[in-house]
Amino acid sequence: MIILLDYFYLALGAMLAASAVMSLRDKDNPRRYSSALFWGLYAAVYLVGERLPPALVGVIMITMALIAGCGGVTLGKYGVRTTEEKTSSARRLGHLLFIPALIIPVVTMIGSTLLKDVQIGGLLLLETKHITLVSLGCASVLAVGAACWLTRSTPLQGMREWRRLTDAVGWAVVLPHMLAVLGLLFAEAGVGKAVAHITTSYINMDSRFVAVVVFCVGMALFTIIMGNGFAAFPVMAGGVGIPVLIGQYGANPAVMAAIGMFSAYCGTLMTPMAANFNVVPVVLLELPDKHAVIKAQIPTALPLLVANIFLLYFLMGQK
Repeated sequence: MIILLDYFYLALGAMLAASAVMSLRDKDNPRRYSSALFWGLYAAVYLVGERLPPALVGVIMITMALIAGCGGVTLGKYGVRTTEEKTSSARRLGHLLFIPALIIPVVTMIGSTLLKDVQIGGLLLLETKHITLVSLGCASVLAVGAACWLTRSTPLQGMREWRRLTDAVGWAVVLPHMLAVLGLLFAEAGVGKAVAHITTSYINMDSRFVAVVVFCVGMALFTIIMGNGFAAFPVMAGGVGIPVLIGQYGANPAVMAAIGMFSAYCGTLMTPMAANFNVVPVVLLELPDKHAVIKAQIPTALPLLVANIFLLYFLMGQK
C-alpha cells in the first residue's frame, strides 16, 4: 500500500507540534508555556504514541486534563487577516469559497468506492483496511491546497488559522477521543454487569415494554453522562440489551443495536459532554449562550427518544 493511515496521524502530530511551537513563541498568550505543553503532549501521542508504554500515555492524558482544568490553554495572537481583507476576499471569490468544503466529501467518496482496488506497481494505492479514513485524509490535504490556491494564501497562513481554531476550541478537541474509549473501560471494569444487577433487582423486567424503556432511556442517560453513544453502548448492551432484550425476549440483535444507538444520539443532543457537537459550534460561532445549541436541540431529542422506544418495542422481533 502506498498511502497509509499512519501518514495522516503523523501529519496531524506535526501540525499539533507546530501549534505548540507557535504558542510557545506567542508573547501575547498569557499562558503560553502551559498552552505549548498541552499541544506538545497531544502531538507526542500522535507522533510516538505507539512506541510509548500505555501507562506513560495515560500519564500524558491526565497531565493534559490537569492543564486544561486549571485554565492552562488560552488564546493568543494569530496574525490572521483583517476584517477588510476577509470581506474583500469573500466578495472576490463568491461561491468559489465552497469548493474546498465540497472537495472533502467528493474526494472521500471517490476514494472509498472507485479507488479502493487501484494498484500502482503492484501496490494498492490506498490502505484498504482504513479506506474511508485514508480517503478523508487525502481529501483534506487537497482541500487545503485548493483553499490556498483560491485565496492566494500560504500554508503558513493555514497553520495560523489552524492554531486559532484549536485554541478557540481548547480542551474540547481532546474530549471526543477520551470518551471514545470510556465504554471499553467501563466494560472491563464490570459496569455492564453492575447495571444488569441493579436493573433486574429494582425494576420489574417481566414487562417487555418496561425493558425497552430501560434500555433506550439508559442509552440516552449514559450518553449524557459520557458524551459518546459508542461509550454508552457496551454498558447498556451488556446490562440490558443482550441478557434481557435478546436473551429473554428474543429481540433481533441488529434492530436492538441500531435503535439503541439512535436512542444514544438523543442523549448526544442534550449534553455538553458531546463537545464536538454542542460546544465547538458555540465557540466557533461565538454565541453568547454556551448552552444555546443544547437548548435548541432538546425539543427534538425528547420526542425522538419516545419514538425510538415504540419503534424498538414493535420492531425488536422483526427478522
